[in-house]
Amino acid sequence: MDLEKRAEELRQELRKHNYRYYVLNAPTISDYEYDQLYKQLEALEAAHPDLITPDSPTQRVGIEPAEGFTRVRHPAPILSLANSYDADDLRAWYERIGKLDERVTHTAFHVEPKLDGLTVVLHYENGLFTLGATRGDGEYGEDITANLRTIRSLPLRIPAGETPADVPDRLVVRGEAIIMLDDFKAMNRSLEKQGQKTFVNPRNTASGALRQLDPALTAERPISLLCYAIVDADGPVPGYQSEVMDYLTRLGFPTAERWSAQAESIDDVIDVCDAWEQRRSSLPFEVDGVVVKLDDLALSESLGFVGKDPRGAIAYKFPAEVVTTTLNDVGINVGRTGVITPYAQLEPVEVGGVTVRQATLHNFDFIEDKDIRIGDRVLIKRAGEVIPYVIGPVLEARTDDAKPYQAPNTCPSCGEMLERVEGEVALYCVNAACPAQLVRNLEHFASRGAMDIEGMGIKIAAILVEEGFVQDVADIFYLDRERLIALEGFGEKKVDNLIAAIDDARRQPLARLINALGIRGVGEVVAADLARALGTLARLKDVDQEALEDIPGVGPTIAQTIIDWRRSSGSQELLRKLKAAGVWPQYDAVEGETAATLDGLTFVITGTVPEMDRNALKTWITERGGRVTGSVSSKTSYVIAGENPGSKLDRARELGIEVLDFQGLQSITEHGPR
Repeated sequence: MDLEKRAEELRQELRKHNYRYYVLNAPTISDYEYDQLYKQLEALEAAHPDLITPDSPTQRVGIEPAEGFTRVRHPAPILSLANSYDADDLRAWYERIGKLDERVTHTAFHVEPKLDGLTVVLHYENGLFTLGATRGDGEYGEDITANLRTIRSLPLRIPAGETPADVPDRLVVRGEAIIMLDDFKAMNRSLEKQGQKTFVNPRNTASGALRQLDPALTAERPISLLCYAIVDADGPVPGYQSEVMDYLTRLGFPTAERWSAQAESIDDVIDVCDAWEQRRSSLPFEVDGVVVKLDDLALSESLGFVGKDPRGAIAYKFPAEVVTTTLNDVGINVGRTGVITPYAQLEPVEVGGVTVRQATLHNFDFIEDKDIRIGDRVLIKRAGEVIPYVIGPVLEARTDDAKPYQAPNTCPSCGEMLERVEGEVALYCVNAACPAQLVRNLEHFASRGAMDIEGMGIKIAAILVEEGFVQDVADIFYLDRERLIALEGFGEKKVDNLIAAIDDARRQPLARLINALGIRGVGEVVAADLARALGTLARLKDVDQEALEDIPGVGPTIAQTIIDWRRSSGSQELLRKLKAAGVWPQYDAVEGETAATLDGLTFVITGTVPEMDRNALKTWITERGGRVTGSVSSKTSYVIAGENPGSKLDRARELGIEVLDFQGLQSITEHGPR
């Protein structure tokens, strides 16, 4: 066998699948098959190091951390843009450049999202990626080539696309390194489960990851890339911005082409800007406006500059979603797992049309790292429907009255000493009898995704705890009807309905009960995996850590959390009381042979499915071996669409994911995936 030829075949195959997965979001092989190809190439290169090439997929990570970044000069200035804030500003810009060259009144415009990330400049020589730099001061940037290589959507060789395209001997491309919002949320959820520090916003996370010295650390962050301009080239390149976007896409670069628009007049431009301002929260990445460019690049260049701002393009900034206000105090929340989290109590301020009085402060380390003090002016950000959060203090506005904040030593609910688990950021109240935790635990236990006890919300839970009727969640199965009726606001009908709902909960399946127990890190999906593997709660009481780690979806961290939970005397007593109350379900294998008919498949539900409510449908799927997630990605197997589906349906169609109704779901359950 010609080893060199085989290595190149593997590289080409992996490049193709990288492009389909990370750029098109339309993979044609499974992760397992990709891994097997990667391992073949890795083994071949390990045995024959002379076969390694700079563009090999194995070379994305593995370089030793740098001692410092080298400054590199850009082949042309990497300029910023002047800003506009309303339709009048856009018209004034149009009139100014129209007076300089009357051709402006006959040209079209190209409108693109203004990406909120880190600008990067990418160099290719003879089709190979050779250098990547930050924007820096526009003339010089920092060489971050090794870090950029870790970005899976960045092609190491072009053309990487599926449409043929000529490549100049030298090509320099401008783009933006970003983290998609869904990826950012998933990363923070994962870090939180591991007890690690989470991040505040996608932009700073992407920038920080690329501007540190160890590529292995960069590779741990889900950074994406979107390209939008040609900085320099040896050879002919398109003369219109709309053609540049198409050309870059054909070369295999990820672009924002599908989120861009052509506009024939300045009135059309204003309409596009208005439309995107309304739709900004529907984008999968953060933007702070749109960029308006003359489509004719030669005309744009001929207009020259005002200072360092090119005249042929302008940024249209959306109304600010970052404002400043005063931090009046820091409040404390006690979660159902005992985690203690701070939140900001603010002087009311309007952000994006909403009055904000409270905002997330992330964790106590964040307050200390940012040196946030009570009385400070603080920056608040709210993006779309996301809960507002504090970015940091405005140090220039700090007064002598600002007081440093001290994290609490005791639980604000029960007064017990707080603990910090080694290697974790969070503080915990480990008192199983903590009233605040018990209220939250009851609320979770009764929630629709758990035991689904209608009528038991947080207000009822708080009353039961305050009156001393419950010491743990199992006590709800021992509630006395007459004692409940004696409470103010509890009539006979209300109590009878509540007792009936609690009795119905005794028949909930094992997966729901495991989820309802509130074990840290064990949600609906992991609970279903545990139920399927263990079969009974009795097994949960005695299974060892090694056996837990062998269960799909259960890693070492969750396994240890389960072990720690069941070791506590409170948990042992809780299980004893549940069994005595007859709440001791066994896993229903769903007629044996059909139990795992959806094994390995991932589903997303959107809209209202008439045949079954959402929580029942989730249970139905998980009992048959499937997994249900909240967002559509390239790893989603099917999307189940009911009446009035949301944006998840559009996302599924974009990615080419098959959409099913309930009958279609039943069909693949009976006959297997199509």
